Amino acid sequence: MRRMRFVIFTVLLGFCSTVEVAGADDAADAWKALRAGGHVALMRHADAPGGFGDPPGFRIDDCATQRNLSEKGRADAEKIGAQLKREGIAFEKILSSPWCRCIDTAKLLKLGTVDTEATFGNVVVLHDQRETLAAGARALIAKWTAHGNLLVVTHGANIQALTGVSPASGEIVVVKSGSGRAEPVGRLLLD
Repeated sequence: MRRMRFVIFTVLLGFCSTVEVAGADDAADAWKALRAGGHVALMRHADAPGGFGDPPGFRIDDCATQRNLSEKGRADAEKIGAQLKREGIAFEKILSSPWCRCIDTAKLLKLGTVDTEATFGNVVVLHDQRETLAAGARALIAKWTAHGNLLVVTHGANIQALTGVSPASGEIVVVKSGSGRAEPVGRLLLD
């Protein structure tokens, strides 16, 4: 048991150390892209303590069984939404993973109606569906050809699978739409 804890700790430490921080150039590029429109913003849900995944026995239809936003996460989501509004950023469509922490983050942004999209479900929990979910997400991003922006609130592991970027809680990775790849244009870590 002790060895297993050490292995889990080591893996999580390695995963956490891969988190990159968005720089000033990344932020400038992200703002420019969002102001131009026609981009997809992939946002990791705000702070939800408790590690990765969900507790054993969680149910997607019962928020009480999942990891949920902390008070800090709820406040951060509201601040991020307010900052996006101040910057004049609008979203033509907002999608969310069906997990409660993502839906709550998306709603607390107060940027518009939120629809859930199963293809952005948590790839850590649904590890046996990882490739199918990622392919569905790539296809959805590729189909986004509107002049406005699409916001997707999902999980860090999903964003990493799509872009190679491991975002912090509440971070936004802006990608080009209309291609088969989710190529990062810039990143925003708002506070």
